[in-house]
Amino acid sequence: MVPLLASRALLAAALGPAGRRRLPRLHGNCRLSHPPRPVSRPAEPPLPALPTAPAAARSSSGAGGEPDAEGPSRATAVLRHLLLKLRATGPVTVAEYMREALTNPGQGYYTRRGGIGESGDFVTSPEISQVFGELIGIWYISEWIATGKPKAFQLVELGPGRGTLTDDILRVFNQLASLLSKCDVSIHLVEVSPKLSEIQTLMLTGGKVQPNPEEKSAYMKGVSKTGIPIFWYRDIQDVPPGYSFYLAHEFFDALPIHKFQRTEKGWREVLVDIDPEVPDQLRFVLSPSSTPGTQNFIQPEEARDHVEVCPEAGVIIQRLACRIENDGGAALIADYGHDGTKTDTFRGFRNHKLHDVLSAPGTADLTADVDFSYLRKMTQGRTATLGPIKQREFLKNMGIDLRLQVLLQNSRDSATHEQLLRSYDMLMNPKKMGDCFNFFALLPHHRLAHPDKKHKPESKSPLLPVAGFGELLLK
Repeated sequence: MVPLLASRALLAAALGPAGRRRLPRLHGNCRLSHPPRPVSRPAEPPLPALPTAPAAARSSSGAGGEPDAEGPSRATAVLRHLLLKLRATGPVTVAEYMREALTNPGQGYYTRRGGIGESGDFVTSPEISQVFGELIGIWYISEWIATGKPKAFQLVELGPGRGTLTDDILRVFNQLASLLSKCDVSIHLVEVSPKLSEIQTLMLTGGKVQPNPEEKSAYMKGVSKTGIPIFWYRDIQDVPPGYSFYLAHEFFDALPIHKFQRTEKGWREVLVDIDPEVPDQLRFVLSPSSTPGTQNFIQPEEARDHVEVCPEAGVIIQRLACRIENDGGAALIADYGHDGTKTDTFRGFRNHKLHDVLSAPGTADLTADVDFSYLRKMTQGRTATLGPIKQREFLKNMGIDLRLQVLLQNSRDSATHEQLLRSYDMLMNPKKMGDCFNFFALLPHHRLAHPDKKHKPESKSPLLPVAGFGELLLK
């Protein structure tokens, strides 16, 4: 028996002797120039000097000055749009600001730029090392085996970036083609960015896709280089039902958040407004009274003085939990995050450096740490959850050390050898990505406990452990 699909023979079969090495120049921050905030924080509010927004909306008088000079023309367009909106309606929530800056149909960061990679604004784990994606691929194969090798499964990735992670997973599926020969596998990508979906098609299909296919829910389809059908959607609700494995890598951290501050008068929402002293710049203010957000998103037992809540993440988790409950499968989430302990984590990245979140909107990635305790709560008990555990623990449990040894043994030059070690260090070092990223999983309840165990205690059929969330067994 191979409990975690991680014996030396199977691991070698899945990954091959060396594979395709990814050798980017590693930047020191890799979207991590903001050091992890300590779990314990001072009792005082983290944003003590915020002014209170006026209760009435502004009049739309005055054109304002020229926006931030550092931003290109599209940033000027986003900022002008926001300035007009704020003058007409008054302050907006941080969630609405993020939505405009990131996904505005005409000028949003992800719709026009989406700067992933060395030449962009941040680097993700799949871009650093092929090993990361390979081990994720093995995780899904392991779960497929543990649940009885269903005759078909969909791999659904939310926000697939450049398609690098899916490409690495597909390579593992191809290496294990004989194992998957009787299984109908398909790939389903949920992507709102036209720019990124174009990059994904080149990465995964060589650009050979069919726009507006007969499947009305998908806006594009193609076939991977290894012969697996791929479909593109704009919303997870468009993905067909069925036994599915879900993947969300650095997806939830980019969803819009609401920010709240505890005051002497109770909870107030942090809003974005025009700075009256610099009319072409933005600032944070506090709502003058409670808002729908303060009334609906703050838990009665909340002990922190500053809270970030992502309702959109809660909705998506509920949909994933319902699908897994009804159709089976599993979801694996990897992201910056915490378990309900952190406070102010909202930050921006541009050109691999920290960027003022209110400066030149539309030209920088905006992100906030994922609250895994909130995701767990929003499953509403429909699924079991595992984690969060640190990235270095998950990858170690998945056999990254064994894979590194194989690659080092097959590296033929010192530069490749050094790069492999640097990539490993970036992924595993607690001061780099090792402790900043967490893995979290949703699984059907029966995956972790026999439903008939109370009635048949003599049942001796053991459940296979969940790969990655327990210590790797090499047998």
